[in-house]
Amino acid sequence: MNHNSNLSNNAKIDLLNVQAAMKGNQKAFEKLFLRYKDAIFYFLLRIVNNRTDAEDLTLECFGKAFRNIDQYSTKYAFSTWLFRIASNTSIDFIRKKNKSIIKLDTTDESNMGSTSIESKIPSPEQQIINEQNARYMRLKVSQLKDRYRILIELRYFKEYSYEEIAQEMNLPIGTIKAQLFRARKLLFMNIKNDEL
Repeated sequence: MNHNSNLSNNAKIDLLNVQAAMKGNQKAFEKLFLRYKDAIFYFLLRIVNNRTDAEDLTLECFGKAFRNIDQYSTKYAFSTWLFRIASNTSIDFIRKKNKSIIKLDTTDESNMGSTSIESKIPSPEQQIINEQNARYMRLKVSQLKDRYRILIELRYFKEYSYEEIAQEMNLPIGTIKAQLFRARKLLFMNIKNDEL
């Protein structure tokens, strides 16, 4: 991975964390998550205008970033790549909700990536790292109380809608949303406590 000398000091620190994360260092993932979770959340909140949706999309964005960390190019700051993922995640979300889409970025994407064709299939080493990251997240989720753990598993691992969760758990949607909000907060605190 070549270093880009045009990166700011913060971007260079991010790059070191990305490189460590690519090797399976969980603390590096935590540092990147804690550094950017608020910025990504507020970015998404401005787009979707709903706190619960923004929280869901924030977790989804980081999940995508960490699963695909091996596709990050050092030509650009990690934050640029992460916000691109957040932007694309929000567009997908809006499409799913059948709303009209406003183009968020007019940058010509052909100038953003490398011209070489790369396989999207992760290497065996990257697959192991991705599996380790997934196990880490499942471990953190498993440490939650059962009611919160079940909610997180249904929403993020099984990708149930709020309506499907409410039906599965025989609870009102409002209760599901409130408990998921609490579950996410507890999960964030659980991850943050690992860094201490």
